[in-house]
Amino acid sequence: MHMADALLSPAVGGVMIAASAAAAGYSIKKVVEDPDFKKKIPAMGVMGAFVFATQMINFTIPGTGSSGHLCGGLLLTAILGPYAGFLSMIGVLLIQCLFFADGGLLALGANVWNMAFYGCFIGSVIWKGIMKTGASKGKIVLASVLGSVLTLQMGAFSVTLETLLSGVTELPFGTFLAAMLPIHLAIGLVEGLITAAVLCFVHEARPSLLWNADTAAKEGRFSYRTTLVILICAFLVIGGGVSLLASSYPDGLEWSIERLTGDTELESEETGVYSTAAGIQESTSFLPDYAFKNSDSAAGTTVSGVVGCLITFGVLAGAGTLMKMKDRKKTA
Repeated sequence: MHMADALLSPAVGGVMIAASAAAAGYSIKKVVEDPDFKKKIPAMGVMGAFVFATQMINFTIPGTGSSGHLCGGLLLTAILGPYAGFLSMIGVLLIQCLFFADGGLLALGANVWNMAFYGCFIGSVIWKGIMKTGASKGKIVLASVLGSVLTLQMGAFSVTLETLLSGVTELPFGTFLAAMLPIHLAIGLVEGLITAAVLCFVHEARPSLLWNADTAAKEGRFSYRTTLVILICAFLVIGGGVSLLASSYPDGLEWSIERLTGDTELESEETGVYSTAAGIQESTSFLPDYAFKNSDSAAGTTVSGVVGCLITFGVLAGAGTLMKMKDRKKTA
């Protein structure tokens, strides 16, 4: 559900950047105040890279000609909590935008809000409420499916509202909404099941990794380090290999646009803010659309998956360490 710049006016794009930046600033404040944050830093890098990898896997929605992919906000929140989860999602979306030209630069704030804010903060309320008496596999499945469906519906609604406020006349609000919500309901159900599978594994492997789930008395099958190593192997395999099997159908947003306009994308203006944003992306994206430039080689997808995961891991783990170090200096 990565929005392109053509779907937003500069004013709406600017407001969404400001809103997402404010939420990010507050999240940083809460994260550095968390006495347990240092323990979460390795998991922040690993889970951010895991979400990057899974977002490369578009799964087909049968009978629709559309596909979807994991957003990952709820998954990150269930392990890191809403604030570290939200910052991790920002890292994933920023890396996708700058290095892989996935989602517009002007639309980055909207993509953060639509895909990360709801998944992390609304998702955390659902997760916390269901887990308040302790975690179980049944509760994990319920929270994962309910949280994924609800937050993805909110994100899909926000996309249509943002295009309405931007004056995108090619996408009439009511018709666009009628296309967006049903397809993202199906995508949300699949995302919920994938999220549940990953979190059920974590519950068995190292239940203490789950956020706010009262699992202190439950021993896991693996150590903290071993569990993270397994997840590292998983994101490398997913990003570098399984990504080659991704569906070629347009995602839910592109599919909805195509139903109204006959094309999966709208053309943006080639002047002003749009031209500047496109120029920046062109200069920073060394693997645009997760492929080698001017090449259809499958190796481009494999390299994109592995490189993207490693960059995400390094950026998030490094950012987490930096935030903790600055907090130490303030309190020294």
